[in-house]
Amino acid sequence: MPTMTEKLKRRLTTVLCADVSGYTRLMEADEAGTLATLRRYRTAMAALIERHDGRIVNTWGDAVIAEFASVVEAVQCAIEIQQELSTQDPHLPEARRMRFRIGINLGDVMVDGSDIYGDGVNIAARLQELAEPGGILISGPVYDQVHNKLSVGFDYLGPQQVKNVAAPVASYRVALSGTTVGQPESKDGLEPAPKATALSGAPSFGVQAGSRTRVRAVSNWLADLPRALRAALVISVFLFLINLFSGLHRIWFHWPAVSMLLIATLWTMFRRSSEQVRKNKRRTGRD
Repeated sequence: MPTMTEKLKRRLTTVLCADVSGYTRLMEADEAGTLATLRRYRTAMAALIERHDGRIVNTWGDAVIAEFASVVEAVQCAIEIQQELSTQDPHLPEARRMRFRIGINLGDVMVDGSDIYGDGVNIAARLQELAEPGGILISGPVYDQVHNKLSVGFDYLGPQQVKNVAAPVASYRVALSGTTVGQPESKDGLEPAPKATALSGAPSFGVQAGSRTRVRAVSNWLADLPRALRAALVISVFLFLINLFSGLHRIWFHWPAVSMLLIATLWTMFRRSSEQVRKNKRRTGRD
């Protein structure tokens, strides 16, 4: 970092942050194969970032951080990344496919050599954490610059409270269908009141236009669940079916089902907490 006598350099830039969804689960299933896939996907991403005049800032862990002078090029690059990666490894079952979440923000950053720091980077990273697997989330300033320049739609998700950022961040989901939903037109030219929309890991039905069916959405959601929780759900369904066909005059399936789901949920929370601690340590090391 700059010394006390050096002037701190700052600049306005567009930050793209990408991270693998369910990386720990993939590594548990196949460590060597997951690492090889990550390297191959990063190579494809690097080529697209260079094509759109971007620069890779860092690739710590399973993440990729890049910056762009042009907001339009950054969003277009993110769209092409998701389109390109979605065609990779079509023979693999959904649970084993590697999918990235992407967040994009336009903001002021501090510059230290080839590294960049500050809220401009943090907001992009937090939006990435809120994005769906294979999806793209952008901040309000990015939307203001690109909404009338790209042939894609945007779903308004409202202000999101993100970690370590005081003010809520207006966010939009990029919808490749070419329609914008969730933000009504303003007759007086003023910013419309934010429409409350909750983000969750569950599938979103009817929010984003597109060709994905409900069955496909449920399948994707289940595939992205941690292995322990997914197994507990499957066993619970089997127990219900056994109880159903053996006669519902005596209902017993809920006792073992609730116990398994509780244990699986606690285990998943513990694993994710440990993973988040490791990521925070890596970020602290960068700061």
